[in-house]
Amino acid sequence: MRDIVTIPFSEGDSLIIACDNSGAIGMKAQDHVHVSYDTVAYYAFRVAVMECIAAGGEPVSVLLHNFCGNEPWDQLVSGIEKGLSELKLSDVRITGSSESNFQLLQSAIGLMVLGKKSSAKITDLAFTKHLKIAVIGLPLVGNEVIELNDQVAPLAIFHEVSLIKGAMLWPVGSKGILYELNQMYPNEMITQERVVTTVDIIKSAGPSTCFIVCFQPDQEEIIRKITGELLYTIEIRK
Repeated sequence: MRDIVTIPFSEGDSLIIACDNSGAIGMKAQDHVHVSYDTVAYYAFRVAVMECIAAGGEPVSVLLHNFCGNEPWDQLVSGIEKGLSELKLSDVRITGSSESNFQLLQSAIGLMVLGKKSSAKITDLAFTKHLKIAVIGLPLVGNEVIELNDQVAPLAIFHEVSLIKGAMLWPVGSKGILYELNQMYPNEMITQERVVTTVDIIKSAGPSTCFIVCFQPDQEEIIRKITGELLYTIEIRK
């Protein structure tokens, strides 16, 4: 099951709602990871927008819930705008609210992405023995996200892969690749012993620093061309 809510609102379209939270990451003294607020918002937006797009949604709006104080608002919006720019999305509205009555000791934000999906768009792919599976990028968390940024799957690459007809995309979250594989194919009961790959399939991927893509064998060349050295193959044994 994907981490989104789908709400039909017309005969042919649905509303896709995806979200992410960030806590103790920012510029406050008691934050566990110290990074700029535009970086905080960028990675929170990244998670939500990847979930939205992977589910077939075309982003139309971003809602920001800011608990970092009034001052960081513009920086937070700047981080979201950076993500939108990488996706080449120019008509997405950003709105939200800040907690201004009380000052928290640690930074925190919540973020929602709303998208519109056509019923004609197929985003799931049945599991077969011929199916190809790969993970794009590496699972990273905490300071690794900044220190190993060249191993993070770029939003632009994610978006380009999402345009390949028939490919199935699945962002990886904090529970790791193996967990997501079982969310994708719950009837397969995929254990760690069944998975052959060079990537750590248990480790948290933090703000979706990597994503899984499933595709047909004849699509492998184009996907490798798009993703380059960020592609790591996954084989699931019987």
